[in-house]
Amino acid sequence: MGFENAARGHSARVIVVANEKGGSGKSTVAMNIAIALLKAGQSVATIDLDGRQKSFTNYIENRRAWAKQVERELGIPDHVCLDETVNFPSTEERAAGCKALTGALDALAQANDFIVIDTPGHDSYLLRMAHSIADILVTPLNDSFLDFDVLGTIDPATLALTGIGQYARMVEEARSQRQLLDRRSVDWIVLRNRLSMVNSRNKRQLAEMLQQLSERLNFRCVEGLAERLIFREYYPRGLTAMDELDRRTLGTRPTMSHATARFEVENLLREMGLGELMAASAKMAASGEIAETTEMAAQDRDAA
Repeated sequence: MGFENAARGHSARVIVVANEKGGSGKSTVAMNIAIALLKAGQSVATIDLDGRQKSFTNYIENRRAWAKQVERELGIPDHVCLDETVNFPSTEERAAGCKALTGALDALAQANDFIVIDTPGHDSYLLRMAHSIADILVTPLNDSFLDFDVLGTIDPATLALTGIGQYARMVEEARSQRQLLDRRSVDWIVLRNRLSMVNSRNKRQLAEMLQQLSERLNFRCVEGLAERLIFREYYPRGLTAMDELDRRTLGTRPTMSHATARFEVENLLREMGLGELMAASAKMAASGEIAETTEMAAQDRDAA
């Protein structure tokens, strides 16, 4: 049981959120994508391949608990967490892991339009397998040269691009495998995550490096989620930027930060080629929800 069986036999679109380096915000991005699709009327399943940290799984369980506490239907995807805790798996263990992932994909694809997969922040056989089955690969990348080295190497004196990083080579191999297996391409998006609000020299240099690398590796580089405290505050309650902007759902008064975070997630889905699915969000905004949030923010400023 390997890449070939996993790459075929299902019709649901598979979105994989991955980066070998930890701390890039993969689980936050995966959760916001999944809930955005649910809010847009799509049926969505999720898979957590990080059986050790289980950040994605815990995020969803937090959402389930909060929905019960506030007595509100928040929308929760069908979820599976696959356990891959063996550091040096045997051939049999690897085969069993691949079979488990393939089985989960086949089962979830029967009733869902999309499957969103969150991955561990280290190299593993399931991480590589996930890359080979992705229709859309989203790689969150913290906006710093410290994290850039997974994609490319640079000259320390001139900051000129000198080569591609280990993770980028792995993605190239997975994309080649996918092309050979079913002649389908993997749409690779590098998401500049936790963007600083300041237009610094480092930020501009990194943008130039990513542009050069994107032409070489054929990925699309898009601006993702800014460094906003609001995204961290969502996690304990399992909420996302796409949830209803009201006090009962959020557990606090909505502010402009909530509305701005939503715009960022909507823009991400548009960049992923899923803009046509955002009609539900547009309808919600037209109903006056965003206007209400703006009014609340103005009242907060007046009170201050």
